Amino acid sequence: RRSANARMQKFQPNVLNSTGGNRTLSQHYLGGEKGFQIISCEAQESLAKRLVTYNPQRFQYHPTKWGKFADGTDEIEIGGFTPENKIRGEHVLFLASFHNNDVTLSQFHVIQTLCESFVETLTVVLPYYPTGTMERVTKEGQVATASTLARLFSNLPRIGKPIRVAVYDLHTLQNRFYLSGNALASLHSGIPLLLKELGQATSKINCVAFPDEGACKRFSFIFTEAFPDWPIVICGKVRDGEKRIVTIQDGNPDGMHCIIVDDLVQTGGTLIECAGALRRAGAGSVSAFVTHAVFPKGWKKFSKVENEASPFETFFVTNSNPTVTDKLPQEGDVFKVLDIMPQLVRDL
Repeated sequence: RRSANARMQKFQPNVLNSTGGNRTLSQHYLGGEKGFQIISCEAQESLAKRLVTYNPQRFQYHPTKWGKFADGTDEIEIGGFTPENKIRGEHVLFLASFHNNDVTLSQFHVIQTLCESFVETLTVVLPYYPTGTMERVTKEGQVATASTLARLFSNLPRIGKPIRVAVYDLHTLQNRFYLSGNALASLHSGIPLLLKELGQATSKINCVAFPDEGACKRFSFIFTEAFPDWPIVICGKVRDGEKRIVTIQDGNPDGMHCIIVDDLVQTGGTLIECAGALRRAGAGSVSAFVTHAVFPKGWKKFSKVENEASPFETFFVTNSNPTVTDKLPQEGDVFKVLDIMPQLVRDL
């Protein structure tokens, strides 16, 4: 037995990688945690670097050159292939951001190539799934882009195990079933980041509000488990003559410090109307949280600096959509950007 153990100890310190080099077991197994080779789009490079800083044994980042030829087509060189191939046979993590159609196509070029590079597994982290709001059509000729994007994923080359597409707070949960075959959705939430903020001794928030019944059904159980004594308020739109206005449909915010919770904000009209309804009903203060800040028409109407009439005391968002949140003012304004990185590490 002693002889066998000695032989095992002799060979345990290193494992042979696909290029013939040696790697320590701590780098390969990390006590049961996968080690990842990271490839990132330009918008998520900061996230890639933060992951390496957080755990340099678990994550190794290989910068990619995202260029264009003179005719506007892509000129891309993926990191990690030269001078030594550190991608083949490895668990690869691709950090994606589909914030416009041009970068989406560029990133699919890279994802396709990774699938054809003999990787062990491929995880695509797409925190914000931008076409999730276009999952159905009301007349012939309209395109359900949530479905077509899912088909692009589902028809990627097979690599053995299905490609894992990790998404946070997908707008419509049924979108997960659009992915099939070679790519499967892995659904996660940014809400735990908010729970940590609300649990701080300095937080005065003591009431959760939802802009509609759908958001309440989706998220309320998380808050009733974390803060069982907090009241729940549900808002909703009702018709008032020719207009549709937001009113409180259930719950009482009088004297409470409320936070409105939803998955994403675009123009934010409903959130602002909901905040107004809560204040008219006696709420002491109103804050908001969304996982995804989109703001296609800008964020200035939510800012206290730009708009004194802004109804929000604090507006929490995650950096799931960094092309937007990197531009938000935080010092001396209402916005507070919560870093999704710690949650991503747990979810991986």
